[in-house]
This record gives sequence, structure tokens and C-alpha cells, in this order.
Amino acid sequence: MNNKIIIINGPNLNLLGEREQSQYGSLTFEKIKDNCIKKCEELDLVVDFTQSNIEGELVNIIQGARKKFDAMIINAAGFTHTSVAIRDALDLFKKPIIELHISNIYKREQFRQKSLISDVVTGGIFGLGTDGYILAIIAMQKILKNEN
Repeated sequence: MNNKIIIINGPNLNLLGEREQSQYGSLTFEKIKDNCIKKCEELDLVVDFTQSNIEGELVNIIQGARKKFDAMIINAAGFTHTSVAIRDALDLFKKPIIELHISNIYKREQFRQKSLISDVVTGGIFGLGTDGYILAIIAMQKILKNEN
């Protein structure tokens, strides 16, 4: 089974646990990372968990992932709504991608309700809180095992 995944996090997610807890919950970024690593180990997945506030750096990470990883989970955060460059890099990945958002972007401000990346990903998880990360990992493991 192919089992190398990358979980990519966009801008301001490094401040989870500190920012807008009513929207994003109280778990810190490090705790979410630890939970994801633990779940991946349970499911026999090798994971790289990364974050950047810089658009071009995220594009470089996505481009580099093409040859190193079998699948991707991405929470592009604010870049979801603004970055054609990230969308184009994701389109080049050509392997399973799950778009993830802690909040339900479709119940937020109008400018957040448009995802530029949804049309190039395999599927999405929206509005299920930080548990969405674990659900995305479980779904990705099933996709990689051809169970979905």
C-alpha cells in the first residue's frame, strides 16, 4: 500500500489554540500535529506535517510533494480564497488530495465562501472542528487502500 502523506497547513494556523477559539477551538497547533502523527502511526501511514504563512513557500512544498508523497491533506486557510498559485500547484499533484477546514467556510463571511481549490481536490471536510484532521487521515487511508 502507498502510505506516505503530507498534511499542509496555511497561514495563521500556527496560532491555533490562541486565536478565535469560538471559531477554531482550543487545541494548539502542536497538539493537533501530535494527534495527527499518532493517528497516522495507528493506520500505518508515514506523515509529514507542515505549516507556512508564506504563499510561495506553500507552492514549493506542494510542488516538492509530487515525487515524495502518495497523498495530501491541505488546510490552505486564508489562501483557499485567494491563491490561484496554490490551486495550480495542487492541480499538478495528480494524486489524492483532501481539502480541510476547521470551520465551515460556507457559513462564514461571503469572501470565505468561495474555495479556489475545491475543484482540483478529491474531496473536502468542512466545519467539523479540529477532529476534521483525524477524519481526513482516516478517509485518506481508505482512499489509498481503495476502500472509498
